[in-house]
Amino acid sequence: MRRVLVACEYSATVRDKFRSLGFDAWSCDLRPCDGDPRFHIQGDVRGGVLEMGWDLLVGHPYCTFNTLAGIRWFYHPEDTHLPASARRRHPNYPDRMEKFREGIDLFKLLRDAPIPHIALENSKPHGLAMAEIGRPHQTVQPYMFGEPYTKGASLWLKDLPPLVPWSRKEDFEEIIARCHLMAPGPEREKERSRTYDGIATAMAEQWGAYITKGDSIDSKNWRSTGHGLPDLLSDVRKRDGNGLGHRYLDLGM
Repeated sequence: MRRVLVACEYSATVRDKFRSLGFDAWSCDLRPCDGDPRFHIQGDVRGGVLEMGWDLLVGHPYCTFNTLAGIRWFYHPEDTHLPASARRRHPNYPDRMEKFREGIDLFKLLRDAPIPHIALENSKPHGLAMAEIGRPHQTVQPYMFGEPYTKGASLWLKDLPPLVPWSRKEDFEEIIARCHLMAPGPEREKERSRTYDGIATAMAEQWGAYITKGDSIDSKNWRSTGHGLPDLLSDVRKRDGNGLGHRYLDLGM
């Protein structure tokens, strides 16, 4: 049985999608789990968890200080005309750069973990972050996976194919930026960090099929190798008998 670690997840959303497909999937977070606690490691992922023999890591490292939306809080508002090296720290957030460095260190630790297949998810990064961790391989939205919402999720992938959508923006009468409309409060950050159900389903189905297949393919050119998603999901469909790949196969892929 393939083992999956979903790091920095308290909601069990991604973990339970993998478990529903038969994977030995566990979540790990400093916070307690919203789901079944038997498959949750409450603690610091840096405390030896990454070395427990996983086949796949899906990580959601804390990204508040990495995101483009927060770059304006790094520097003094009177210094916007100056080069970054000459700007003062923001008077209200003088330690933001140090917290940014801590977040980058965690991202790199997960990225370099001794695990064969890795996917890391963050919100859209700013230039300082991309200088450290590189550009994402893919950015996905909930409306690409059956839900009428926007919340961009950027993905950095190691030996995994990009996710293939099963719906389009035009399929919905209205697209809602739900996470931006959440009222302020102590639970806002926690609720905004939840992975949308459709994206979690795609991760489990597509990456689960890929690591089960065991092919090592070039993720930049994976459709043309002869080992594309339709073949992977077709194999799972035959084994499972429940039409796991129906969403993609119905799109003619």
